[in-house]
Amino acid sequence: MLWFAWLAANTTMWMNDVAAAWLMTSIGPSPLWVALVQSASTLPMFLLGLPSGALADTVDRRRYFLVTQIWVAVVALLLCVVILLDRLTAPLLLALTFANGVGLAMRWPVFAAIVPEIVSRQHLPQALALNGIAMNGSRIVGPLVAGALIAGAGTIYVFALNAVLSVAAAVIISRWRREHRENPLGREPLPSAMRVGLQFVMQSARMRSVLLRISLFFLHSTALLALLPLVARALPGGNAGTFTALIASMGVGAIVAAVLMPRIRAWMPLAPRLLAGTAIEAAAAVAVAYAPGIGVAVPAMMICGAAWITVANSLTVAAQMALPDWVRARGMSIYQMALMGATAAGAALWGQVATWTDVHHSIGLASLSSVVLALLVRSPISDRASGNDLAPAPVLQRPDLPAPEQPGRILVHVEYRIDPARAAEFLAVMQESRRSRLRLGALEWQLLHDMAEPDRYVEQIVDASWNEHLRRFDRFSGADAELRERRLACHVGDGPPKVTRYLLAQE
Repeated sequence: MLWFAWLAANTTMWMNDVAAAWLMTSIGPSPLWVALVQSASTLPMFLLGLPSGALADTVDRRRYFLVTQIWVAVVALLLCVVILLDRLTAPLLLALTFANGVGLAMRWPVFAAIVPEIVSRQHLPQALALNGIAMNGSRIVGPLVAGALIAGAGTIYVFALNAVLSVAAAVIISRWRREHRENPLGREPLPSAMRVGLQFVMQSARMRSVLLRISLFFLHSTALLALLPLVARALPGGNAGTFTALIASMGVGAIVAAVLMPRIRAWMPLAPRLLAGTAIEAAAAVAVAYAPGIGVAVPAMMICGAAWITVANSLTVAAQMALPDWVRARGMSIYQMALMGATAAGAALWGQVATWTDVHHSIGLASLSSVVLALLVRSPISDRASGNDLAPAPVLQRPDLPAPEQPGRILVHVEYRIDPARAAEFLAVMQESRRSRLRLGALEWQLLHDMAEPDRYVEQIVDASWNEHLRRFDRFSGADAELRERRLACHVGDGPPKVTRYLLAQE
């Protein structure tokens, strides 16, 4: 049921993008205006992705998913009304496209967090490949239906059908009997949830590497999609049907690659797979840009779609494997922010380059740049799960202390006694500990060295509140437990490190 809801949701997205882009070629036909449709569609994900992910990690995901579909339906109806009244202008079309993008920004993180709820980590790559089939099946169905409606009835009917499909998806979601479990500590405040999500990603080397690569890939690969309406118009006999055929061809190639993804993953490791996918996508984009006719452009678009889904799926799996469940929606929302932000920036950038030069040269420059940067990026990356490192590890018990009567920050001191001969080893472990504490939500971290007693070190951790301090115990994972053992191995005191907690009485 959820897969079909996702298929319907993505079909409405592609129908809206095709209809809006083609409509813009009539009311704002410059390359920049046409490219800005892509920016308006994707920019909300960059602006609202993190708040949306934070909400998806803290509220009832079923209801939240339901609201997003209703939002998209309302925006589609507004577009119908504006077109019916003949009041549509280029700026208004961009504004309503942006509003539709807000719905996309709201729904993507929650669905990304739902999938691992119902699929084991072992089967997650295959599940994400199935989602890729839904995404790219909609890339075929959406543009074909939109193109047929535009040619046979008019653009208004595309948006009307969008509203119907969004309501249908909302009905499907409403039938999902998911049990929402409230956290005993209460709902995490939105500002705190956003801060913790950002901290986790910034302190995770795996996530930083994924974000860099997805940003570079979409910054350049979006050139073709953003300028595709103009490429289609420039082909012999180019019209709405040509544009639809090119979009659908890309979807066909992506579906074929998604079906073959298990074999591709087994055959080629992640790093060379990303490089090969980037190079093939770039070459296919150039072939489309300079194609003499649709006979060359269609197969080139199929190759482009296959390479595109290979890179996108590989990086999505790598991101999912780097995230524990408690921060998954926030982490995936930041991933999507990087993707959509790069897409929005790339659409505007290459649209402007096309204005300065022409559409073909803009796509060619984007393709060349993408390959060069892919060759230069050497940061390590993995799409494999690390055993149970990210699974909760109930090693530590919450402190048996009453909650403070007054709100305030919590200051934690952990006192270690370290053999001076192992000081360098201990300091290296503590640098990893710093990243671990901040990933779990600590506000500040410092390591103090006693000048009078050289073997005495004090780890100082600051939490935003007592509840935030307790939440760190729930987030403690197998990797954190292993790191704790390494810290304790350096400690030479008579007992375990002494832990003292303070309430900052005045700030």
